[in-house]
Amino acid sequence: MVDINHRIGIRSSPEQVYDALTTNEGLAKWWTNDTTGAGGVGSVIKFRFNGDGPDFTVTKLVPNQVVCWQHSGNVPESWMGTDITFHLETDGEQTFVRFTHSNWRESSDFMAHCCTKWAVFLLSLKEMLETGQGKPFPEDVQIDHS
Repeated sequence: MVDINHRIGIRSSPEQVYDALTTNEGLAKWWTNDTTGAGGVGSVIKFRFNGDGPDFTVTKLVPNQVVCWQHSGNVPESWMGTDITFHLETDGEQTFVRFTHSNWRESSDFMAHCCTKWAVFLLSLKEMLETGQGKPFPEDVQIDHS
């Protein structure tokens, strides 16, 4: 199995970061503006990009510390069986977010694309929390011309 890993420091409290990762309103401000279903453990979050997109079941929540999701939809197919984890750690004036998208079956061009896009969206999370304005889909940074 192959994993995507990122770590980013955000000048924000762990409470604010946690809220951005666990509420429809927070998620819609940095990943995709079409987000529904966020809630407690067992809830299914639907992220839509032009009407289609992944579903994730919330599998673990430790307030202000850990958020875990498991891919539970059919698209993208390469994400089936994968997990997403956000670990939050405070250090002085910033909260570090350690992001992992784990259990990919193989490294591929699509995985490389997703790795870059996750970096783009984590920077959107940082920008949203530090300035009040993120760049969720469809305003995100484009990484190719297709």
